[in-house]
Amino acid sequence: MTETVALRSATLDDTAAIVALNDAVVAVTSPMDAARLRALHAVSTYCTVVERGSQVIGFILAMQNGAAYDNGNFDWFADRLTRFVYIDRVVIGDAARGLGLGTTLYDHLATQARRRGSLIMAAEIDLVPANPGSIAFHRKYGFVELGTRTLDSGKIVSMQVTGL
Repeated sequence: MTETVALRSATLDDTAAIVALNDAVVAVTSPMDAARLRALHAVSTYCTVVERGSQVIGFILAMQNGAAYDNGNFDWFADRLTRFVYIDRVVIGDAARGLGLGTTLYDHLATQARRRGSLIMAAEIDLVPANPGSIAFHRKYGFVELGTRTLDSGKIVSMQVTGL
């Protein structure tokens, strides 16, 4: 990588880039058009992009406990945890995978969440259909399973947490 990368808070000017990144991996995230991103951005506590040059090459979107987020996975964690941050989605573009940017985004999120009083980072990982890259990443980062959920779509997810 010849150009440096930088993290910054996402703005609505980043909408097209974030939606395109999400669309490229929609099978392992969930659909998100511009209107959905604006709605998620409005309730998120953290929406951070990683840039190389002037190009957005990744992002993370997360909500602190207590957020006005109507989502079954978020609610599942809220029923069991306090003082947590929920990772709704993290995406690194194909050309930037394997450079440690997922870890960089998670480390940045952990630092910011601790400052706001969070003790736990929470995320769901697809089991059926399996997302082996995500499973391996979260295991390496120290996440452990609290339980599983079967979504209305038939997808089965592992509900995981790690301490900050």
